[in-house]
Amino acid sequence: MDLDFFNDFKDPYMKSLRGQGIFLAGVLLGYIAYKQAGGKSEDDITKAPLFKQVQFGRMDMKTLKRLLARVPQLIAAYREDISKSMNALTYLSAKVGEMLLSDGTEELGIEGNFAFATGFVNANNYYWKMFSKKDE
Repeated sequence: MDLDFFNDFKDPYMKSLRGQGIFLAGVLLGYIAYKQAGGKSEDDITKAPLFKQVQFGRMDMKTLKRLLARVPQLIAAYREDISKSMNALTYLSAKVGEMLLSDGTEELGIEGNFAFATGFVNANNYYWKMFSKKDE
């Protein structure tokens, strides 16, 4: 997994382990929602069940952890749609959990909500920056 793209961010929040973990949580959940919607650029991600469960702009750590706790179940449920990505998504999920557990604060705040939403809406792009096609 290549996380070098974080070096391009100038925002101090995105330099922190917490900021990176929340951003990656957005990428993880956004990529799963993208696959739920069909996994093609023309597919409407707003039709994905996971998209409908995310409270953009009002996310708190409790809600984020609840959504992340469902990732193994989502991977199993959408096994056929994400079969080529299962190992990468499992690894990303573990990394996100590790990053978030290393930080004790419970509020996402404005910075966290923005980082999460940015990761979510750009999930496909950042997923492929982290995991090149040859990794699949």
